[in-house]
Amino acid sequence: MSNAIARTFAAFALVALPTLAAEPATYSIKVLTPETALKAAQAAMVKCRADGYQVSVAIVDRSGLVQAVLRDRFAGAHSPEGATNKAWTAVSFRTNTSDLMKVTQPGQPSSGIRHWPRVSAVGGGVKIEAGGSIVAGIGVSGAPTGEADDVCANAGIKAIADTLEF
Repeated sequence: MSNAIARTFAAFALVALPTLAAEPATYSIKVLTPETALKAAQAAMVKCRADGYQVSVAIVDRSGLVQAVLRDRFAGAHSPEGATNKAWTAVSFRTNTSDLMKVTQPGQPSSGIRHWPRVSAVGGGVKIEAGGSIVAGIGVSGAPTGEADDVCANAGIKAIADTLEF
């Protein structure tokens, strides 16, 4: 019986080996250009100003590295870091921070995530997607609520939507 199993395994390995060898050793990813990141950040800030809020806006790439940060002149000193952490959280957890806020409430199975460094489980961090993949994240901090921050972040995404591949 063990001889039959060994032959079956050897046959499987011979069939699977060409499939594994055919896979490329690298892959390409898409990220926003600095100009596109800046355009999104500026549009988000313009929306918040129009709504009467002084905020900071941050764009991070799909790895969470900062591409752009803008701070309005009267935005709080905490807001650049808050915006960056919201954008980082959105791409790191591959979910918008307003959704993460709901599943990490005290008493929920994922509540401990709120205690990790850099995690910002409050509205204002939104994934930027193109072609079915996350290409960046936008974070807004400084409006009176996370919902207001979300509105501004989505305005930033809307400003670049026509240049993204869907």
